Parts: sequence; C-alpha cells; structure tokens
Amino acid sequence: MPAERRFGMDHPHYDWSPIVKRGALHWPEQARVALCVLVNLEHTEWSPPEDSFRPVLAGGVAPRPFPDYATLTHRDYGHRVGIFRVLDVLEQYGIKPTVAMDSLTAEHYPYLVRHCLQRGCEIIGHGIGVRVITSKMSEQQEREYIQQAIDTLQRTAGTTPLGWLGPEYGESARTPQLLAQAGIRYVCDWVNDEQPYAMKTSQGELYALPIMLELDDIHALWERRVPIDRYGEMLKESFDILYRDGKQNGRLLVLHLHPWLIGQPFRIGFLDAALGHMMRNQGVWAASGTQIIDWYRGHTPTAA
Repeated sequence: MPAERRFGMDHPHYDWSPIVKRGALHWPEQARVALCVLVNLEHTEWSPPEDSFRPVLAGGVAPRPFPDYATLTHRDYGHRVGIFRVLDVLEQYGIKPTVAMDSLTAEHYPYLVRHCLQRGCEIIGHGIGVRVITSKMSEQQEREYIQQAIDTLQRTAGTTPLGWLGPEYGESARTPQLLAQAGIRYVCDWVNDEQPYAMKTSQGELYALPIMLELDDIHALWERRVPIDRYGEMLKESFDILYRDGKQNGRLLVLHLHPWLIGQPFRIGFLDAALGHMMRNQGVWAASGTQIIDWYRGHTPTAA
C-alpha cells in the first residue's frame, strides 16, 4: 500500500483522534487505569526457513557461527525458568496475564500451554517463531501464516485466540484486514495511544490495544540500555502520570514483558516493586486483553 497524503496519517487503517477531543472513557467501577500485562512466549529457531525475515536478535552476545548456543539458550531461559517467576509475581497482585504465544512454542512446549491455562492466562496469537510479517510476503503467504498460527493455538490450547501480537510488532500493509478476516478481534502492534480504538476493516471487527513501547522491556533494557533500577522507576512514573490523567479520562497501560529478560533473578524484584506500587492504588483495573476490549466495545466514548 503506497503512502497516501491525508489528514493526520498516510494510511486508512483507523481515524486520527487526539485524546483531548474525545469523550471520557470510564472503566469498570470508575477505575482510572486499565492495566494489561502482556507476557511474550516465543520460540527461537535454530534454523528458520531461508526465505523468512528475522531481525538481528536483540541483546545477548555477538552473533556466533551455528549453532549459537549462547543466544539460543539465553532465550530458552524464559521458557524454562523466567516464565514461572513472572507469572508468580503477577498472581501475587491478582493480575490476569495475557500471553502472546507463537505456534512453535504451542506445538513443542505442551507443558507451558497447560500451565498458562491452569493459571488463568489468556493466550493470544504471536505468529510463528520470530519470523516477521513483512510486505515482501504475498497475500496468500501472509494469510496462510496467520491461519497456521491461529490453528495451532486452537489445537493445542483448545481455544480460539482473539488477540494478536506480531513478532517484533511486524505487519504488512494488509495485516489488519487479514487478521479481522481470520476472526482476530484485537491487535497489539500499534503503539500510538493510551486508550483502545477501533480499526477500519472491510470484513470483521478489529480494535487496537496499544502497547506502551517505551516500557517494553527489550526496547528499554536491551535496545536503549536503560539500567534496571531506572527501568523500575520508569514503570512507576509512567503509571503515576496515567493515574493522574485517568481521573478525567480513563487510561490504558499495556506492559509488554519477555520472561528470558525480566525473569532474570536480578531484574524480577524491580518488576515486583513496580507492580506493587501500581496495585496499591484504588481505581486500577487489572484485566486481560479481551476483557479490556469487550468493555471498550460497549463503552466507547464519543468525540467531544
């Protein structure tokens, strides 16, 4: 899809909407902030298909000749250790996790699928490994990629995923339309707001559940090298501003976490302290992605 010079944006996926011109959004029980913690479980392949696009892996050691055990096992730490530590912290504060799970994890780690379901997690689609959707795919290739990810979760988890997070936030120009056609109801790849919003689709219904990208642990800790103590303060400070602004108009905080990173023993305490800071406040609604979107659909504020 070529760029289109238009009011506000260069694409037709949703209307531009400044938050100061919207009506007030009211969360359940007049909560000021809806908190969604999105936990990422994705399998790092040893030898992905040659025609797949994979970004240079963030963090870890410098790339090594195959097999790069240091990088591969670093990521595997999240599946073996980190995920349980992260889920324990979330359970301590009554936070229902939303787990973005790729099809390779769902296929090859059945214990993790069962464990997440037993702990009340919502599981949403997360593509296939770290193979990123791009516009270099044909429409049929992308359609099959999305359907394979959905079908695998249906088979392994016994439920149809309603949400989607692309690996590395990757999309093509047609991804929102294909997701809606496949039955996905919300997507987390768009990172431009502090409230959900409706996207425009020719078939189906799709909403954006925007992640706060600057607080994504990979983006902050690995790519920008923010010290872990400073990251903990960033989580608290961000929440405090959202909580203040949410008094007049409800706000959304979607926190995106990777267990191989934040689940390390010297980091988890900072996440624990930050979530404790948030949940000690009255008027915080900790919910899954679907719970938030379902509420928003029935209580969408109109423009002021």
